[in-house]
Amino acid sequence: MSFIDKYIDKKVKENPKLKKHFEQTDLNLNAAVMVRDMRDDLGMTQKEFAEYVGKPQSTISRIESESMNVSIGLLNEIANSAHRQIKLVLV
Repeated sequence: MSFIDKYIDKKVKENPKLKKHFEQTDLNLNAAVMVRDMRDDLGMTQKEFAEYVGKPQSTISRIESESMNVSIGLLNEIANSAHRQIKLVLV
């Protein structure tokens, strides 16, 4: 278990209401990394990638900056437009 995982566990034990917040933050980070990786693989700027997947540049920016609680549906639309697939794993 990493230092950050131990820290989060400690904070959640102190305040169980934080669990949902930490989980959403983790999802936002994973979505940001996924979208950025797709864009980097294609060698595109945010503007070019947004046009390529048919979304506003502001949406791509908000996803990559983790300031948006992105839905699986939106991620799937972006992935499909970039000729990629999303695979979900439950752990």
